Amino acid sequence: MEDVQYCQTEQLTGGIFIDVTFIENNLNYASREQFMNVLDNKLIETVFQPIVSLRDASVFGYEALSRGPEGSEMYYPSVLFDCAEKYEKTWELELLCRIKAIETVYRLKTKFLLFLNVNPKIIHDKKFKEGFTKEYLTQHGLDPENVVFEITEKAVISNMPEFIGTINHYKNQSYRIAVDDAGAGYSGLNMISDIHPHFIKLDMNLVRGIDKDTTKQSLIKSFTEFASLTNTFLIAEGIETKDELLKLIEIGVHYGQGFFLQRPASEIMPINTDVQSLIRDANAKRNRLLDRTSSEIYICNISSAQKCINPKLLVSHVLEMMEHDRSICGLCVAEEGIIMGIITRSELYRRLSSQYGYSLYSNKPIESIMSREFLCVDYHDSIEAVATSAMRRDFDKLYDFVTVTNDGKYFGIVTVKDLLEKALQIGVNNARHLNPLSGLPGNVTIEKELEHCLSSAEDLTVLYFDLNNFKAYNDVYGFENGDKVIRFLTSVLKEAIQTGFIGHIGGDDFMAIVDSADTEALCKKIIEVFDSSVRNYYNEHDLKRGYISTKNRHGIEEDFPILSLSITAVSNKKYHTVYALSEDMARLKKLCKQLPGSNYLFG
Repeated sequence: MEDVQYCQTEQLTGGIFIDVTFIENNLNYASREQFMNVLDNKLIETVFQPIVSLRDASVFGYEALSRGPEGSEMYYPSVLFDCAEKYEKTWELELLCRIKAIETVYRLKTKFLLFLNVNPKIIHDKKFKEGFTKEYLTQHGLDPENVVFEITEKAVISNMPEFIGTINHYKNQSYRIAVDDAGAGYSGLNMISDIHPHFIKLDMNLVRGIDKDTTKQSLIKSFTEFASLTNTFLIAEGIETKDELLKLIEIGVHYGQGFFLQRPASEIMPINTDVQSLIRDANAKRNRLLDRTSSEIYICNISSAQKCINPKLLVSHVLEMMEHDRSICGLCVAEEGIIMGIITRSELYRRLSSQYGYSLYSNKPIESIMSREFLCVDYHDSIEAVATSAMRRDFDKLYDFVTVTNDGKYFGIVTVKDLLEKALQIGVNNARHLNPLSGLPGNVTIEKELEHCLSSAEDLTVLYFDLNNFKAYNDVYGFENGDKVIRFLTSVLKEAIQTGFIGHIGGDDFMAIVDSADTEALCKKIIEVFDSSVRNYYNEHDLKRGYISTKNRHGIEEDFPILSLSITAVSNKKYHTVYALSEDMARLKKLCKQLPGSNYLFG
């Protein structure tokens, strides 16, 4: 998104921060002459903000952002583009911004995936298309596959069929498409369903404060489910805090962008090492949680290291602490690391709310009213064991937090809410991992295994399996028999791949990760077994004919050959991201399916 949001947090000389109201008021003073001066003299500077993998902290690409003359009202993109709209110069300003971005990339002499903002009113304009010919890009060291058009639906699209045709035109030339500002309005979902983008950029207002907003969390979880089913990648915009970043990683968003990761800069800058470590550590923790059941995960993985208090601290001071920080549910009372007792917020308020409670207890030490009966568990106890113990407590203690120790010393606490939420999440994730038809791991596990595969030092091969003419078979023989074929293919793969990973993407699509030593022999074996046995799922009449007849996707009667299997294979050494691997695999799959019968094709 052309970063209007940065106006809210931009720091001026002297340390003064301005807000959106200031920017809007500036429009009253931004004269036509000032704007035309920027346009006529090409006073636009391009800065770049990285789009960072929230899995491994690598830089996936950069968004090109535009700035006017520094120190002037025209510095801010919101002012520039509002003036362009007002003076009917949107096309000229956008063209200038794109030219400056491409020229700057060329000057930097660094290849990367470039995200460019494009107004949907302009993308099908003849002049726009002429500006993105392969020859023009080659002159500036760019290829179409390295350019992503960010489309936002802030502008009304008057002719949607024409717009979709234009988008497909660019897709066919290897450009990639991102839908910007997803979640910002009611119509964004329509654009996503119409144009099938490669990326969905989540609006910054959906990201802001997500760590504290369960509604936003639910919405973004829905987006991640959708992205997984449609082979789309999510980019969260406007990440400004550590807690926002950690929550997005926990949910499973693919990429992120924002001030916390890195501010826009005129040069390509490395990501801060502390941020990289934070992302990698958060993913290591997430993977540990998702890989196991609740009986295999230590309670330390979900405990928070909240500070404890001295038993001699006055009750009035403890009350001040809890009043100052409403997130504190209670505190551990400890001396030299040994837990003496606990005080919960509800118990403290109960004691002090009586008629003489405050005068009676406020000047006494907290040890006088702390509870000496509390649940204390070890650092290495499992989530399942702790949840069981917590639920066995007396009713009046049932919702007290749980204390955690390591070698007998205070380590942290776990709330009952966090304990139950994590146990439920693990159970749901484990159930979701398996495809109910094949019993094989599904997309969540597949994506994680692919990431491990790409970072592995071993020589591994990723295999993709797809049935040819499966839709026609389902139409003629019915879904029940179609399910039998899926289970048959599952058994063929399990029998052939004794060591390695097998996953069920969905429908008739499967994948595997195997040792590269003898992949070709493995593919031949799978095809041989499949071809010899798949005939068992046809009636004699169709076998004699060698085909079945049914309507194709266009409603025209067509003859379809007996089911066959397409296998595509690529090495893990060729790719740095799952996205790049998936793109190449899709291209190979298309080529392989054009061959008659069962075949395998290596990339």
